[in-house]
Amino acid sequence: MKAMIMAAGVGARLMPMTTYIPKPMIPMANRPLMANTVQLLAEHGFRSIIANLHCHTDYISNYFGDGQAFGVSMDYSREEELMGTAGGVKRCDWFLDETFVIISGDALTDIDLALLVKTHKRKGALATLALKEVEDVEHFGIVICSDDGLIKSFQEKPRSEEALSRVANTGIYVFEPEIFKYIPAGQFYDFGKQVFPHLVKAGCPFYGVTVDDYWCDVGNIDRYRQANADVLAGRVRVKTGGRLLSSKSGGRVLLGEGVQVGKSVSFTGTVVIGSGCSIGDSVKISDSVIWNDTIIGDHSTIKGAVIGADCKISSGVDIEMGAVIPSGSAL
Repeated sequence: MKAMIMAAGVGARLMPMTTYIPKPMIPMANRPLMANTVQLLAEHGFRSIIANLHCHTDYISNYFGDGQAFGVSMDYSREEELMGTAGGVKRCDWFLDETFVIISGDALTDIDLALLVKTHKRKGALATLALKEVEDVEHFGIVICSDDGLIKSFQEKPRSEEALSRVANTGIYVFEPEIFKYIPAGQFYDFGKQVFPHLVKAGCPFYGVTVDDYWCDVGNIDRYRQANADVLAGRVRVKTGGRLLSSKSGGRVLLGEGVQVGKSVSFTGTVVIGSGCSIGDSVKISDSVIWNDTIIGDHSTIKGAVIGADCKISSGVDIEMGAVIPSGSAL
């Protein structure tokens, strides 16, 4: 089976952490986020994968190469100018010549893709959207379906009291190649704003399937921290990079390879430390994510922060809740 990973976004909502790294490659429990997506596809029998690229394209293609190390075959579609979700897929119609899956490169999920495809085919669908029930509907595209799953309409980030449904579009789709008839070539085109409303209006066999599997749109820093916490808590079935430990306070700590931890260091809550980091004496870290090769000086305190790679935090520095420190910073 074939699949496409949407990996061309600029990651604006995760700035400044995505200044020098494409959003699909941000560390998630010490592994690139997109590595989990490729692994998920491989596990469900998708061996031929293409990814569209735009920002820091070599970062992604150099990491995955031809895909052999991940048990798949990888191709790439480089977009000098962004083509939109549908326009980017249209550029790959030469590759997507059978029933295929589209999946966002910036989401964390363990969805049963094989079951989604099976349901799509059983319904005789042209297009199928994986849907997930959410509480904060105002942050998502909401989908309204009939009792048999046929999609009737959409609401874009409605207020809670105005929402006609509580299931969100996950950005995970199953399509038949006939979908390309609804996407013009050579221009910017969007699934949510253009293709999907057209399918509804035309009465196409266009279905939504609500899934119980884990799904998180890693769209901002708060969700990024939460997704890391969910991985360490075992709420999503993905691999981690390093050793998972329990702290004395009952929290969870993931230490990457080669991490050096000084004397009298305390960890509270969920903490992820990237490989090659050095943690000084008497440091206190709680509910934070620290990327590779960062140095934390003695007697520093870090609370609810995200700190990038190759940072140097001096001794005695206090980093408060919600702080975001871009890679290469010195404090």
